[in-house]
Amino acid sequence: MNGGPLQAALVEAFTEAPLGGNGAGVVLLREPATPLWMQAVAARLQQSETAFLWRGPDGAWRLRWFTPSCEVPLCGHATLAAVLALGHWGQLAVGQELVLHSRSGPLAVRLEGSDPASARIVLPSSGLEPQPIPPYLAQLLGDAPLAYWSSPLGYRVALMADRFDLPGLVLPSAQLGREDRQGLVVMQALGLPQACGLSQLEAGEPSRPAFWPQVLGQPAHYQLRFFAPGLGIAEDPVTGSAHALVAPYWQERLAQTTVVGWQPSPSPGGMVCSAAADGRIALTGRGHLLWDGSLEGGSCAPDLAHWSVCGP
Repeated sequence: MNGGPLQAALVEAFTEAPLGGNGAGVVLLREPATPLWMQAVAARLQQSETAFLWRGPDGAWRLRWFTPSCEVPLCGHATLAAVLALGHWGQLAVGQELVLHSRSGPLAVRLEGSDPASARIVLPSSGLEPQPIPPYLAQLLGDAPLAYWSSPLGYRVALMADRFDLPGLVLPSAQLGREDRQGLVVMQALGLPQACGLSQLEAGEPSRPAFWPQVLGQPAHYQLRFFAPGLGIAEDPVTGSAHALVAPYWQERLAQTTVVGWQPSPSPGGMVCSAAADGRIALTGRGHLLWDGSLEGGSCAPDLAHWSVCGP
């Protein structure tokens, strides 16, 4: 890359408080960069994903995402981070919509607010295909899943019982089987906050925690955690693409077009998931700008031939 420093930021996505959610690097390019250079920058920043944005000669915005070890076809939290960074840099006004062109097709986005910062992004939802439950998974999770699915995105999804301690799960993700390494979503229903009253306790039902996760003032309906050692990520803190994938399941199960998803990772966060056109899912969430500065990336990339593109 030539032409001097580039604008860069680190945005914590899908969180309503600082030092939470999922951090993403965002780099604003003046022109397309080589994949090797972008991979080198992502490896140095060491975030779950780093987003690279630039405008083509036609004025259209392009977007690519890289983990520290490979390029990925879709990333929700880094897309939200990119929208919030564009707003911070004065490239996008509140209420303004853009289309970001990516490996997963055109993504419609909108800056919803600036203080606090929030955005809406629309992601594809590829559908779930029932699969036999791998025998090893119950032992690794400490309990047998109720159901198990595959998806065209490459993620596998395991549904756990309500009693399962998902926030307390300690999963050695390096031990995930080949079919689960690209991304394993472990999810469960949360029910409703008012469902944790005395009658439940008298009936022997498990009590709900005093803290009930909320996103944009709305209580969460379900929660999930996401493990992807095949993408170089032991655990992703808050994963927009995973919520876009499973939101239709919860919408159908709860018979409503909008559901709220929570991710009780060590750096938790969540989003509001709404049905959009063509089977897509609109994710709305807040974020926090952790730092804003410039990137002196040089003009050469090292030999990174061992890095590859992840995903289907």
